[in-house]
Amino acid sequence: MKKLYIDFDGVILDTIKVTYPMLKKLNISPKDEEALDFYYNLDWDHIIKQTPEINDSINCIKKIIKSNLFEVKVLTHIISYNEGLGKIRYLKSRVPELEVILVPKEINKCDIVNPKDAILIDDFLGNLDLWHKHGGIAVKFSDNGKKSKYITITKLDQILDIESVKEV
Repeated sequence: MKKLYIDFDGVILDTIKVTYPMLKKLNISPKDEEALDFYYNLDWDHIIKQTPEINDSINCIKKIIKSNLFEVKVLTHIISYNEGLGKIRYLKSRVPELEVILVPKEINKCDIVNPKDAILIDDFLGNLDLWHKHGGIAVKFSDNGKKSKYITITKLDQILDIESVKEV
């Protein structure tokens, strides 16, 4: 069974749409060092409760798991322990059988799991470029359908319709 890793932020929940306005209100750029402190100190359970799900992502994940075509796991970057706990609590309450792999922000996802022949669905091209470079199958998630150099999907369950990523 082929491994399928799904990113959290910007793929499952739109945490960026919730947190970026908060940063702007504080006059902090997301690229500033101050942004790390901001994210580190957030009440992640509260943020996650406020954050909209993207394109029915939870039901799509359940559908993918039920297909038995992939070994599905969430692979997500975190800045703080509380962020990781918030994400785990959220996912376990909705898809209890789903494994969540937490990756400290300063470490590449490719250094935590072996990308060789595995699929990563992510909205961030930097993660996908590294994944592809290390022999993985990169799939770009774009909630608005903007195309990229990789296979692009707008709903997670579209992965079930892409023959080129399924194991023969």
